[in-house]
Amino acid sequence: MKLLIKNGRVVHPVTGTVLVQDLLAENGRVSLLEHGLDCEADRVIDATGLMVAPGLVDMHVHLRDPGLTYKEDILTGCGAAARGGVTSLACMANTSPAVDCPEQVNYVLDRARQANGVGVYPVAALSRGLRGEEPTDAEALKAAGAIALSDDGNNVDNANLMRDVLIRARQLEMPVLCHCEDTSMVAGRAVNEGSVSRQLWLEGRPAIAEEIMVMRDAMLAEETGARVHICHVSTAKSVDIIRRMKKKGVLITCETCPQYFTLTEDEVLRQGAMARVNPPLRTKADVQGIITGLKDGTIDAIATDHAPHSPEEKARPLSRAPSGMIGLETSLALTLTQLYHTRKLDLPAIIRRMSTNPADILHLSRGRMSLGAVADLVIFNPDEAWTIDPEQFASKARNTPFAGRTVKGRVKYTIARGEVIYQDGV
Repeated sequence: MKLLIKNGRVVHPVTGTVLVQDLLAENGRVSLLEHGLDCEADRVIDATGLMVAPGLVDMHVHLRDPGLTYKEDILTGCGAAARGGVTSLACMANTSPAVDCPEQVNYVLDRARQANGVGVYPVAALSRGLRGEEPTDAEALKAAGAIALSDDGNNVDNANLMRDVLIRARQLEMPVLCHCEDTSMVAGRAVNEGSVSRQLWLEGRPAIAEEIMVMRDAMLAEETGARVHICHVSTAKSVDIIRRMKKKGVLITCETCPQYFTLTEDEVLRQGAMARVNPPLRTKADVQGIITGLKDGTIDAIATDHAPHSPEEKARPLSRAPSGMIGLETSLALTLTQLYHTRKLDLPAIIRRMSTNPADILHLSRGRMSLGAVADLVIFNPDEAWTIDPEQFASKARNTPFAGRTVKGRVKYTIARGEVIYQDGV
């Protein structure tokens, strides 16, 4: 199979350049990349006026499969990913049962083979049953195909357990992805501690609950030499801690999500449970701190924390509704709208944070635009405006606070291993 993409503006995230080039993909890999190609192909895409970039790598996705497939499953999640330009995703272990043994890793991989070509990479549980009491068999999980360890959704309160896991993970060269919120300070609490929690007469989730655990896990990374990745950073002080530890040479990376550089806690007053996420939406100062961290490189990656729930669950009162929002189909558009069109980040910098850097953190051979690279690509129009309509989503879920919002940046084609898996309007 030969695919020729003509006249596109090719985004090179590593060199930081955008060049008008043609791209030929053969047998799933980039074989030619230059201006003015004239060769035979099975399919030709005219990308005049469009951007061509490495397919997005979303390193934080909840596919809810096995066990919670009324919310989402691997097939529908991959369909949503393709619509959003995501060609590779790491799926978290907080399913039912948890992905804490080789058999569950095998289940995820087997189901993924039935999907549309999006690469699905299982993240296995750090502790058995996600209970934070007993470590999983990391070596067996890696042998089965797990790429990282995480109890995401739960903080690992036991520092000794976390330290032991990090020592083992370093030996196995597996990253550990950390959900940082001290359980004793946030259990049962729906919103950020601050003006909104006071207006609603609710106990809040304080920022310090995140920051304490970010510092602890950063210190453990320093002490063990393991690679620690902080998930969904939401506070300006967390960014400051990570920045300082990076300057010391600690092997720490982190991600944030579009909601944390787009929305504040005030969204809860407007949308209730639809704006409930963990960690919670924070203040304007925190949003600015996240943006600063993205601009100076402290924040390595932009992920979605795609967290599907049923309409019935999200219709519950704020204090009883589950936390989370979906994001696979909107992350690129929201990021372009908030960061590119406001001139905070250029396109190569955005693609580095949404493709190249996540791939590097997870040791995936993706996120590159070079000869011989896997032909996972996204073609998009950065200037096309559209209105987010959850009823058009491929995901089973509709829980997004961005419904009805007009954004700029639309995926036109998603290509996995040289095969078109999504085309806008078809």
